[in-house]
Amino acid sequence: MSYVALYRKWRPSQFDEVKGQEHIVTTLRNQIIADRIGHAYLFCGTRGTGKTSVAKLLAKAVNCENPVNGNPCNHCASCRSIMEQTSMNVIEIDAASNTGVDNIREIKDEIQYSPTEGKYKVYIIDEVHMLTTGAFNALLKTLEEPPEYVIFILATTEAHKIPITILSRCQRYDFKRVSIDVITEHLVHLMQEEQIEAEEKALRYVAKVADGSFRDALSLLDKCIAFYFGQSLTYDKVLEVLGAVDTEVFYQFLGYIITGETIKVLNMVDEIVMQGREIGQFVLDFTWYLRNLLLIKGSDQVEDLLDVSTEHLQQLKEQATKISQEDLIRFIRIFSELSNQIKFATQKRILLEVAVIKLCKPEMETDLGSLISRITKLEQLVEQGGLQRVSSEPVSSPEPVVNQVAKQDAVENLKKQFPPAQLAELKEVVTKWGQFKQQANSSYRTFLANTKTAVGADEHSLSILFPSDETGAVAKDFIEGRLEDVKEELSNFAGKEINLQCVLLSKEETASSDSLDISKLINMPIEFEE
Repeated sequence: MSYVALYRKWRPSQFDEVKGQEHIVTTLRNQIIADRIGHAYLFCGTRGTGKTSVAKLLAKAVNCENPVNGNPCNHCASCRSIMEQTSMNVIEIDAASNTGVDNIREIKDEIQYSPTEGKYKVYIIDEVHMLTTGAFNALLKTLEEPPEYVIFILATTEAHKIPITILSRCQRYDFKRVSIDVITEHLVHLMQEEQIEAEEKALRYVAKVADGSFRDALSLLDKCIAFYFGQSLTYDKVLEVLGAVDTEVFYQFLGYIITGETIKVLNMVDEIVMQGREIGQFVLDFTWYLRNLLLIKGSDQVEDLLDVSTEHLQQLKEQATKISQEDLIRFIRIFSELSNQIKFATQKRILLEVAVIKLCKPEMETDLGSLISRITKLEQLVEQGGLQRVSSEPVSSPEPVVNQVAKQDAVENLKKQFPPAQLAELKEVVTKWGQFKQQANSSYRTFLANTKTAVGADEHSLSILFPSDETGAVAKDFIEGRLEDVKEELSNFAGKEINLQCVLLSKEETASSDSLDISKLINMPIEFEE
């Protein structure tokens, strides 16, 4: 006989063998024992949690000739035919490939005929949310009042897509994600039955990666066994097969990020990539590591929430003292965004490197979390004596005398080269402001993009008008620092000496900029141009 995958080979044959869904199997067994079997069931839950397995068990149990305490006997002709998938009484339909009205009409035609053997005809419709609206409508009446010998079992991973008219006709059962402990215990039992030596730590990691899915856990375990066929399955071997990274690496990785050692962090990324580790898995595992740290920061009694060894827990508690809660939240946000981006990216390494640089350099971002992180670092520097003076006023070093003389000479040369601009000439510059912005020096052209200009109140200068938002304020500060350069270039553009000043508009003036009355701003008739 050909090889059978573990998740198919070890599919539960009795309700007692279903792990992690006791609230469902107990209800179904009681219904069978009391002969209170429903006509329509809806099984909801994430992948690999046992929906199809329980559906098949229910189909066997209701048709079993010798049920034992609600369980199928697995020995009678009906049970054997269902297990061998030769029974005419159990019809499995994949709604993903049978989505139309015609497929449902075929079911309506078939249910008119009673089962040739056994008590019930059971229709198991998998991924039922994939049916079209027309198909759901065709199913409604049949689902509400089927023949007494027909049972519908609908299974779906996306219950929110099921019409309410269908939901109201079914008994709904929600399958939970299975805990890591339950999956690990089951895997240990299976490895003993398969006579394969495996470390419990390795099986526990497989259970963690499976994320609550029994089927995923068995598929991953199958992969590891095949890679190291005939060998003992250790934790390190599982990490290698799944492209994962040990928690010691995360400890060191985060340590370098906390101390801002960007080069060392990037070297670790290079090492991880060269070892053939899966970058997507690394991002998920590191995010989980950060989550554990955040839980420890939030409470002292979190042992039950963390699936880690005592040694690893002490390590986490030690590292948690070295990082703030705000930084952890920022790190998790950045890596959560990275996890979504990396799924479809071709250059995954570059995205990871950019993300870790953001973690090391909070000044690269302007969000509140990054600003808090930067302030925290400054406070730490002050406490350590790294900053000699902290003041709310900017501390500027005296400008070298050579630079002062050079600037004064440039102003005098400009006055000699161009005569002062008169009012008419200033108005002409206002009309050509858009042209000037396009050819302005690239070092400050961007900061002039959203500005306007107007003749000043003294009729001998121009005012550069900046919008009232944060971007406008930043642009104004930047241009004020380069005002002499802008003045020189504008004077060359106009052929006249032009004095400049920067003005930040109010919110009202910015909002009504299309019909802005600048005369209210400078108390005289003026003209302006974008």
